[in-house]
Amino acid sequence: MLFQAVATLLAAVVCLSFGRPAALGALVGGAAMTLGSALAAWGAFSGGVVGAEMAFGRLLVGLAAKWIVVAAGLFFAIAVWKLPALPALAGAAVAAAGLLFSARGGLRRD
Repeated sequence: MLFQAVATLLAAVVCLSFGRPAALGALVGGAAMTLGSALAAWGAFSGGVVGAEMAFGRLLVGLAAKWIVVAAGLFFAIAVWKLPALPALAGAAVAAAGLLFSARGGLRRD
């Protein structure tokens, strides 16, 4: 989640050159993706050791919860708060890229 938060903040700083609403849109989009990822991880990995079926079910429920949070966050950013759509989507995409970057090992030096 640290990489996602840093990527979100960087996207918001870049979007600040287009104005405050664009920076706020990037911040809300990235925060929705980061919060959704945290919720998915918590749902998938909390509760101790379980069987394969239960673990797979937790992963599916966590993933569904993540995308519900992301969709709700983007909906609120774009439709309710009237923030620019492109920065909000860019913030979410950059946060997703931060998750992929961290999953591949981050800044490892092999």
